[in-house]
Amino acid sequence: MDRDFLIHITSESLKLVRVENDYTQDKMAELLGISKKTLVQIEKGRTLANWTTTIAICALFRDSPTLQNHIGGDPMEVIELTAHDVIIRPKDKTLGGYIWWKNVEVKNGFRLQQNVLSKHFRIVDEENYRILSTFDEAVAKDKWYVISQKI
Repeated sequence: MDRDFLIHITSESLKLVRVENDYTQDKMAELLGISKKTLVQIEKGRTLANWTTTIAICALFRDSPTLQNHIGGDPMEVIELTAHDVIIRPKDKTLGGYIWWKNVEVKNGFRLQQNVLSKHFRIVDEENYRILSTFDEAVAKDKWYVISQKI
C-alpha cells in the first residue's frame, strides 16, 4: 500500500468515520484543521485529502472500525510503514492476526504474517507482540530467517 492508495482509502472513508463518531461537518473540519468546504469536497469524492489530513484522520480515528476494516488493521501502523518502510518495535501487542492476517510461515511460536488488505508483512512472537512490520517482503523474510534460526 503506497501513500496515494492510503490517501484514496482514507478520503473514501471520511464521511463514514465522521458519521460513526456522530460529528457534524463543522466539528470534523475543525478537528482535522481543514475548512468545511474542503471536507465537503472530500466527502463528495470531488477531491482527495492531502497527506497531512490523511495522517490526522488515521491518528485521531485509529480505533474506528470503518478505518480498520478498509485499511486492514491499525491505520497508524500503515501510516508509519508508508513513511518509514520498516518498523522494528518489539513492544507492540497485537491481537494475533485472526482477522486481517494470513500466516506465511510459523516456527517455534513465531509467525511471519501478511495483511490481506494492505499486503504488508509482520513478525509476531508467541504472545502476539509485533517484532517487525514492513511492506518489503525480502526484509521480512530476511528477519524471519534470523529469528527462526536462533531458536
